[in-house]
Amino acid sequence: MNPLHEFALQQTRRQFFRAAGLSAGSLALATMMRDATAAPTKSGGPRVHAALAGLPHFVPKAKRLIYLHLNGGPSQIDTLDYKPQLEAHFDKDLPESVRKGQRITTMTSGQARLPVAPSMFKFAQHGKGGTWFSELLPHTAKMADEMTVIRSIHTDAINHDPACTFVMTGSEVPGRASLGSWLSYGLGSENNDLPSFVVLTPTWSSTSAAQALFTRMWQSGFLPTRHNGVALRSGADPVLYIQNPPGVEADNRRAMLDGLGKLNAMNHARFGDPETATRIAQYEMAFRMQTSVPELVDLKKEPKHILERYGPDVNKPGTFAHSALLARRLAERDVRVVQLLHRGWDQHGNLPKDIRAQCSDVDQPTYALLTDLKERGLLKDTLVVCGGEFGRTVYSQGTLKRDQYGRDHHPRNFCMWLAGGGVKGGLTYGETDDFSYNVVKDPVHLNDLNATLLHLMGVDHLKLTFKHLGVDMRLSGLEREAEIVKGVLA
Repeated sequence: MNPLHEFALQQTRRQFFRAAGLSAGSLALATMMRDATAAPTKSGGPRVHAALAGLPHFVPKAKRLIYLHLNGGPSQIDTLDYKPQLEAHFDKDLPESVRKGQRITTMTSGQARLPVAPSMFKFAQHGKGGTWFSELLPHTAKMADEMTVIRSIHTDAINHDPACTFVMTGSEVPGRASLGSWLSYGLGSENNDLPSFVVLTPTWSSTSAAQALFTRMWQSGFLPTRHNGVALRSGADPVLYIQNPPGVEADNRRAMLDGLGKLNAMNHARFGDPETATRIAQYEMAFRMQTSVPELVDLKKEPKHILERYGPDVNKPGTFAHSALLARRLAERDVRVVQLLHRGWDQHGNLPKDIRAQCSDVDQPTYALLTDLKERGLLKDTLVVCGGEFGRTVYSQGTLKRDQYGRDHHPRNFCMWLAGGGVKGGLTYGETDDFSYNVVKDPVHLNDLNATLLHLMGVDHLKLTFKHLGVDMRLSGLEREAEIVKGVLA
C-alpha cells in the first residue's frame, strides 16, 4: 500500500482545493504575515513563537500569565469567604430557602440531613482594603493590597472532570483548546529558547485521594499541536529524551536536524499539513532546550534570602515551593504562560487536617512568588491567577463536629484571586449570601473570567477565534457572550 496514493484517493473535492490553497497562497501569506509582524526578541533575532498578525488587539496590561490551579476545589468558606453568622447555624439543616432545590451530587443527595458546618478557622482583615483571609493563609494575606479577591465566581459543572475541563478551556466538552494554548497561538512568546507555554505539576501534602490531572487542561485541542503546554518533570531530567544520547555530539545533532528540516519543509510545501510545520518547530525547540532547560532549573545562583523566602521545600524538585520559584524564573525569561496545577484539594472528609496541609504547601511560596515578581518590577506586567474548578458546600458531608467535617462540590459560587498587570489591588469583588451558597452581587461566570484574562493580555475574546467543524471557536464560549469584568480592572 502506498500511503500517499491512499491519501490522494480518499481526499474529497473540497479537501483537495482547500489543501491546494494551503500549499500555495495561504501558506505563503501566513509565512509573510508572521515574519512581517514578528517583533524581535531581546536577543535581537526573529521570534520563533511569532504572534498572529494584528495581535495584540490593543495595548496589553499584562505580558505574561502565571496560573496557580488548585485542583479538587478548595473550600471558599475556610479560606476567603468569611461567614461569621454561620456559628449560629451549627448542625442545623440548610434552609430550603437557601438551597432552592438546586442540584447536589450523589455523594450527599442520599444523606438524611444537610447540616451546616461553620469554618473552624479564624479570619482577619488585611491590607488597606480590609480583605478577609483565614488563618490558613498568613503569608498570602500580606499581599492583599496587590490582589483582587473575587467571591462570586460560578461554573456550570459539578463534577471534577468536566469542571476542570471547563475552567481551562471554556467548555465541558473535551477537545477544546486550553487558555495557555490560546495565548500561545495568538501572542506567541518573546523567548526563542523555551516553549511559550510551560506546565508544572507539583506534589501535594493532603492525605485525601487526589483527582487525576487530564492533559486536556494544557493541550491545544483543535489548534496546531505546537501550542500544547510543555510539562516539565521534577528531578534531574525535566524533559525526557531531550539530551543527546551517548556518542552523539551537538554538531552532529544540528546537522541531522537541518537535513530533517529540509525534508519536512518539502513535505509541508507539497501537502500543506500544519502538523508538519509543528514537527519542524518542535524539533528545533527541543534542540534549543538542551541548553535552556538545564540553565532554567539550576538554582545555584539564587541568593540565600530568596530561597529562604520560598520556604524549606524550595530545593526539593517537584514541590510547590520549587515550582513557584521556577515560575518566577520562567516569567523573567518572558515565557508567555506558566501553569502550576496543585492537586489534593478535594476534601469530602477530614477537611480541617487536609486543608491545613494543602495551604501549608502553597501559602508561603505564593507570597514569595508575588513578592519576588514585585521586587523585580515584573508584577506590574505579569498577571497571576489562583483558584480551583469549583467551591465546597456549606453543609457537611459525613460526620460533623466543631473541628471535623467534610464538604461536597459546589459550583454556584467560589473564590479566585487575581494580582498584577492591570488588576486593582486591595479589592474584594462580588458577594454571596450568609451561607456562601448563592451569589447575591456581581456574579462572574468562568467564561467572563477567561474573557477578562484575555482582555488584560491585550486580546479581544470575540476576535481570537479558530475555525473548527465549521464554527468559529473561542475560549470564552459560544453559548452566551461573555462579559469583561470591568470592576476588577485598574
